[in-house]
Amino acid sequence: MYKIVASDLDGTLLTPDHKIAPYTRDVLQRLHNKGEHFVFATGRHHIDVASIRKNVGIPAFMITSNGARVHDADDNLVFSRNVDPELVAELIKMVKDDETVTIHIYRENDWLLNRVDEELAKYHKESGFSFTEFDSENPPLEDVAKVFFIRHDHDYLTNYEKTFTEKFGDQVSVAFSTPFCLEVMAAGVSKGEALKAVAELKGFSLDDCIAFGDGMNDVEMLSAAKKGLIMETAHPRVKATLPDNEVIGSHADEAVARYLEKHLLNVK
Repeated sequence: MYKIVASDLDGTLLTPDHKIAPYTRDVLQRLHNKGEHFVFATGRHHIDVASIRKNVGIPAFMITSNGARVHDADDNLVFSRNVDPELVAELIKMVKDDETVTIHIYRENDWLLNRVDEELAKYHKESGFSFTEFDSENPPLEDVAKVFFIRHDHDYLTNYEKTFTEKFGDQVSVAFSTPFCLEVMAAGVSKGEALKAVAELKGFSLDDCIAFGDGMNDVEMLSAAKKGLIMETAHPRVKATLPDNEVIGSHADEAVARYLEKHLLNVK
């Protein structure tokens, strides 16, 4: 049976209003009491996730910024990989004049935006983590976990995806966390590689892991784990990329918690 459970947050473990529901919290606590190791695996910032973890009330490793950061249950940083400063500068230069796209930067302790977007507040009601503005003419370049770009038009952002991939090649990792959020990390960064590192730190392997996700930034993790489960509301690209992976229910119905209760908690 699996010893490590890794789950994405938005669109997967969290409800549509981006919160941990009481039933999910109860299942995760019972899972911990049974001796299972839970891992939050998300594109979110580690400060944000630490608040969600505190609300759940279990010790857990955190894979954040799509694998660019890994913290243990005591908030010790155990893995970190930054985007090269020159690449950060190039990425921002390529997009800064596009007023239809919001540029975000995650650094070790900061979430920075090139312009205010109050719509984002709904994602962080539970944690209270918030952003500050930066000057796109003089952006911070050091200690950058990821740069990401938001516009509510997936097809528009796929043009940037293609441009970044063609220009930077294997110097970066590029993935959509949602259809409207395109993310760029350092080369080799993914939730899958981070999960492998967490498993080894705990004395296990990927064969001991089960994972849940819904975004293109989850594909490596869902492929790497012994069993990777896709949410029914996942983007079609995820299902097309992983056609043999099992699809479960919606985050609105707390499908992750229901699966865990049925298959890990109620197993004799």
